Amino acid sequence: MNKTAWLRTARCTLLAASACATLTFAQAQSLDSLKGLAGGAGGSLSSLGGVSSGSMGNAAGIIEYCLKNKYLGGSGVSQVKDGLLGKMPGGQAAAQKDRGYLDGAKGLITGSDGKKTDLTSGMTDSIKKQACELVLKQGQSFL
Repeated sequence: MNKTAWLRTARCTLLAASACATLTFAQAQSLDSLKGLAGGAGGSLSSLGGVSSGSMGNAAGIIEYCLKNKYLGGSGVSQVKDGLLGKMPGGQAAAQKDRGYLDGAKGLITGSDGKKTDLTSGMTDSIKKQACELVLKQGQSFL
């Protein structure tokens, strides 16, 4: 499969996954499918629907990463991040020392199964943006 066809397939799959963004935190699946996208066309694109951060702190950190790198923008996005941090035990100050948040702010999505996916390595900007949008939707559902 050539790169253009692969990207078209990945986009379609990610759009379908975003339609399934009502998945709850407990239903989150492994991030192996996202790792497959990072590694190339050999990844399993059909299971991407479960892309999800494993905690509110990690979701807030990923949103921070996405804002900083301009994959997401707008005051509403910052409000979601701040809302997530505010709901964490000890509030925003304690949350910013949380391992999940710190990893997320570096671009590391930690799934509910503990597996990590690094947004900083090997993914196209389009895939990073779509992953950021999925985590944002998940963050909104936490609020």
